Amino acid sequence: MSIRLLPPTLVNQIAAGEVVERPASAVKELVENAIDAGATRIDVVLAEGGQSLIAVSDDGCGMAPDEMMLAVERHATSKLPDDDLVRINFLGFRGEALPSIGSVARLTLTSRPRGAESAWSLSVEGGVKGRPVPAAHPFGTRIEVRDLFYATPARLKFLKAARTELAHACDVIERLGMAHPGIAFSLSDGGRKVLDLAAKRGEPEAARLARIAQVVGREFEPNALALDALRDGVRLTGWAGLPTYNRATSAAQYLYVNGRPVKDRLVIGAVRGAYQDVLARDRHPVVALFLDLEPDQVDVNVHPAKAEVRFRDSGLVRGLIVGAIRHALAGAGHRASSTLTGVALGALGSPSQPPSSFFGHHPPPRPSLPLVRAAIEAQSPFGLAEQSLSLDLPPAAPVTETEEFTTDYPLGAAKAQLHDTYIVAETKDGLVIVDQHAAHERLVFERLKLGLEDGRVARQGLLLPEVVDLGEAGAARVAERAPDLARLGLVVEPFGPGAVVVREVPALLGEGDVQGLVRDLADELAEWGASTALEERLLHVCATMACHGSVRAGRRLGIPEMNALLRRMEATPLSGQCNHGRPTHISLSLADIEKLFGRR
Repeated sequence: MSIRLLPPTLVNQIAAGEVVERPASAVKELVENAIDAGATRIDVVLAEGGQSLIAVSDDGCGMAPDEMMLAVERHATSKLPDDDLVRINFLGFRGEALPSIGSVARLTLTSRPRGAESAWSLSVEGGVKGRPVPAAHPFGTRIEVRDLFYATPARLKFLKAARTELAHACDVIERLGMAHPGIAFSLSDGGRKVLDLAAKRGEPEAARLARIAQVVGREFEPNALALDALRDGVRLTGWAGLPTYNRATSAAQYLYVNGRPVKDRLVIGAVRGAYQDVLARDRHPVVALFLDLEPDQVDVNVHPAKAEVRFRDSGLVRGLIVGAIRHALAGAGHRASSTLTGVALGALGSPSQPPSSFFGHHPPPRPSLPLVRAAIEAQSPFGLAEQSLSLDLPPAAPVTETEEFTTDYPLGAAKAQLHDTYIVAETKDGLVIVDQHAAHERLVFERLKLGLEDGRVARQGLLLPEVVDLGEAGAARVAERAPDLARLGLVVEPFGPGAVVVREVPALLGEGDVQGLVRDLADELAEWGASTALEERLLHVCATMACHGSVRAGRRLGIPEMNALLRRMEATPLSGQCNHGRPTHISLSLADIEKLFGRR
């Protein structure tokens, strides 16, 4: 076959296949053009999920007739004034959107620039361009796209249900709206308004946070940590959600580079790395991250839809994101998501009868102090102190008739233990329920991490070394990683075919289940493979060790031990969640409790 040039219509249709994947892709291109035009309000209408109609109206600068003719030509743009593809300061700059859409649909462009006496309208059908004609329209631009993919009907079979396509378009507008809080956005399906984002005024950061709350939900603000970090000319701002405020998918991760929404693998991987030891593997954090750097430090021209970028110094960017998020999470201390309170109240439900019906009109009598003391003594501390599990327990002080444990601490004073698993503490304005195993697991984990960083994890020799049978493959994996395990205080050696012998364990773990610990590590080493970074492997090992060395559910604790655990939680970073991302405690205010009992 001889080589030939493709006809312009086919060239445009091929370009459309790269740029316009679905109705939401067209919405993205058109809304970005409206933002670049300086619009303060952008309204989008979709009919049948965008297949029959996409209409985008804005109050931007508008276009004159001769500009409209150029706008529907390929590679015509007003956004590269210096022909510099390195320093790009606009969202849409390729000059492909309008001609690509016009090649596969019926496109009508109507626009009126400021100061013009009338508007003009131009139509493009299946790549065939008409001539501008006078039209009635206010200042700004309106673009209508009808019968999307009518010129390439094979593409129609790949579209989803109208509701699904509408949801994708809504996500596009929300992501653009979060980066531009000063612009009002709306989306309707022709009959009802699906999205209505009012413009936010005031300080830029406050306006941006208010817009994020519009999109993600009002609970985001009290459960998010502010970020502001600068390194070698790269600035990261935004908010990172608490680990216990998480989602089942990564859909609530909003990532921006110089105001451009992206779904970049480097940034997504950095977020995952920052949360790796505070979140379960099947849960995802909620974040809104805004990276700002010089345009020549990032290439936004590596993907037809501009969804991915390439950084000149990717290591710098990744380190900045991971460091900033981890620093913020560590600064949060023992904070846990406030949404946990709502979940707890929902689980408790409302009492079917008013409180007075349970006790008459009088509250139950308060137990006498001797009775309380007897209950405390019944929970004799035979656990934490004997295992030396890093809690540095103070000596138990005698309780007198006039002295009680103070509730001034953030997590209050321990009052009781329920089902040998949950600690109930009284605070100044409510109560806290603590999962003792989850809480102590985090404390041990943080101590192991600190020892790993300092290179001095205290070891404890076993009086009788433990021989663990793992099978040939499992024993080989553990023996191969023996030097790394030794850094964490776990000393293992090969011991015949298919077995290893454990001679020393981290002192923090006490008399834990050595057999179970080594078997779990062998299983995890098989799952990680050779591609996992050493640091990540060691953190996983720390987490597994902490789980095996923590105070178990079903372990009875005394009041001094419970209070020691609470004080350590208050002083330990990330203690609001265990190593698997589960909350370590739930807080209920006195007002919440009074509502449950009908007092409010």
